Amino acid sequence: MFDKVLIANRGEIALRIIRACQALGVATVAVYSEADATARHVAAADEAVLLGPPLPQASYLNIPAILEAARQTGAAAVHPGYGFLAENAAFAEACAAAGLAFVGPSPAAIRAMGDKVEARRTMQAAGVPVVPGMQAYLSDDPVEAAAMADEVGYPLLIKAAHGGGGIGMMRVDGPAKLAKALDQAQRRAARAFDSSAVYLERAIDHPRHIEVQLLGDHHGHLLHLFERECSVQRRHQKVVEETPSPFVTPAMRQAIAEAALAAGRAIGYASAGTVEFIADTDGQFYFLEVNTRIQVEHPITEMVTGVDLVQWQLRIAAGEPLTLQQADLSQHGHAIEFRIYAEDPETFYPSPGPLEVYEEPAGEHIRVDSGVQQGDVVTPFYDPLLAKLVVWGPTREEAIRQGHQALSAYRIAGIKHNIPLHQRVLEDPGFVAGTYDVHLLSRP
Repeated sequence: MFDKVLIANRGEIALRIIRACQALGVATVAVYSEADATARHVAAADEAVLLGPPLPQASYLNIPAILEAARQTGAAAVHPGYGFLAENAAFAEACAAAGLAFVGPSPAAIRAMGDKVEARRTMQAAGVPVVPGMQAYLSDDPVEAAAMADEVGYPLLIKAAHGGGGIGMMRVDGPAKLAKALDQAQRRAARAFDSSAVYLERAIDHPRHIEVQLLGDHHGHLLHLFERECSVQRRHQKVVEETPSPFVTPAMRQAIAEAALAAGRAIGYASAGTVEFIADTDGQFYFLEVNTRIQVEHPITEMVTGVDLVQWQLRIAAGEPLTLQQADLSQHGHAIEFRIYAEDPETFYPSPGPLEVYEEPAGEHIRVDSGVQQGDVVTPFYDPLLAKLVVWGPTREEAIRQGHQALSAYRIAGIKHNIPLHQRVLEDPGFVAGTYDVHLLSRP
């Protein structure tokens, strides 16, 4: 195991990685921007290095500064968390060139899944079902683009070929709206991912968003840790996740897990990673993408399996073989995660400002992974995620009841937050019945 790990991230995920390192007896190095000088992750680490000004390009995306921090502190490995540089193949390669272990999959695996069009081709070759759509980038020529769209068929989705998180995604219901939607999608993709390349997929009506957690080592072992339901979304961003999915039958669970394992094997996956699928009302599922990193929602899998995914990321990166066996893994009970954001629950606009009051719920079967404390100032520079509230119950009904109680016990003042939105979700008849889809929050 490594003597010391640098954590190239901030907030709750940095603290989560610090806890995993402490459990393994590994020293930690935090990095931070000027805006995060008093942040919790800075105080929690054994050492901390200032990267630069608040803007991500000058701090958390500054690869030379991060590598220099690792060199100065004698770190042996770098854990990127999620977001920022977590799925940046060039960063993984730069770590290797600097003699640092990258806590994640190989640069080749990251690069293979970073281009969504190439990823579709790879998955089709591996026998993984993909959504009907294009196997090439959408042409900039309006006439060619219209012909491509007619071939895919309406309704369709325009999607960014690089990046993720639903950024740049546009639904088009007919030819008359294609040109405007294409322009918007390309501009958003270029702004977010420095690439305007987009492609087309057929839109699935009333879709469910189901993902499968994978864990693989460098010795040829690959496991799945079952599925998560991520269909409660706003603007294509996940808000509430649960496991097991109330939609997935035992037969579908086996089939989607086998498809996820085939996807992982196709790219030689080693680390924690997630294969995302979209499912229609008949239970037919299709490949969306592979997230080559730890997921925001990984705690619910940990709650129902008892497996510490972040510790295993570190152990795998250090060359250890998996000692887990697929036959020994099972889902126990039900877990739900609520992403607690500093944002207006009606408009979803960020709400930076001082956390005048911040008190988290506590109790049996309640877990809060947070990155803030009372008195902190939520800055406008980064994602406004404050914490992840995770509840567990022996049944889904009990987990929902736990969620009600925990949300009611949260105390936040000084900023707007989305706890009222979570409370409405738990009261929604479709959510309670488990019949909801990704449009739950967009319906009046």
